Amino acid sequence: MKDLSVIVPLYNEEKVFKTLLDRLLAAISNINFEVILIDDGSTDGTYNLILEASEKDKRIKGIIFSRNFGHQAAVSAGLDIADGELVLIIDGDLQDPPELIPEMIKKINTGYDVIYAVRKNRKENFLKRFAYSFFYKLMGKISKDIELPKDSGDFSLIRKKVVSAMKELGERNRYVRGIRAWVGFKQIAFPYERDRRFAGTSKFSFRKLIKLAYDGIFSFSYFPINFISFLGGFSFIVSIIGIFLVLYFRLFTDRNIPGFASLAIISLFLGGVQLLSIGVLGEYIKRIYDETKRRPNYIIKKTINNDK
Repeated sequence: MKDLSVIVPLYNEEKVFKTLLDRLLAAISNINFEVILIDDGSTDGTYNLILEASEKDKRIKGIIFSRNFGHQAAVSAGLDIADGELVLIIDGDLQDPPELIPEMIKKINTGYDVIYAVRKNRKENFLKRFAYSFFYKLMGKISKDIELPKDSGDFSLIRKKVVSAMKELGERNRYVRGIRAWVGFKQIAFPYERDRRFAGTSKFSFRKLIKLAYDGIFSFSYFPINFISFLGGFSFIVSIIGIFLVLYFRLFTDRNIPGFASLAIISLFLGGVQLLSIGVLGEYIKRIYDETKRRPNYIIKKTINNDK
């Protein structure tokens, strides 16, 4: 058994790979470690670089997916095979500095089960910073099951017993940082300065970020379905008030109420509420359907230096 397993999801990171591996190995050289590199369906030379690195150093393991399954699936695959007493999750773009690993190990050895890194400053563009800030504030308000720390990502150091607990949660739409918070144990934040991407372009498009946010909101909150219940109740109350006003003006005053505009507004409002309700219910039904199909979160085409 290793003292430390390092999980690194990779997708088209050939420009970063050599520097990433050099800095990572230098940071953990004094530890009994394994490095698990997950190729999430890369279309560049990432696979060949993983193969070359694993041939030189048997402590480097490779997991090659049959196609791109996404970042959260890649992290989950690493957790499934990690054999270390401590497990570190770190992105492969060098925005999370490997040099912080020894400090994180010192911190966790003071009596903690999870050290999760929290970004002190974001270097993304304004739109992304605003989107991240809005999401974490929203999750803080609507989530009753967990308290998701603001600006915490997947970069974290976790004890083996926590990893075992996380692996018991078998949902298909994975939100790893939410699962990490949900299982509990003694956790503490580790503030750090997040670097800019070392090379290449970000693989997290807005579409993927929205998907990740959806997984967080729908997996760890009942807010969407509670919201449409509130909206339905609100529209019902407004409708009752409108009925009484129409009756009052019709029976007790000579005031004429135009019909077309009122009907059009009411119809549009109720139609919007109904479509929103159908959309939210559809999202929950889609997730139920995903769970009942029991498809795996990922399919491995090849493993390298892995005896599990």
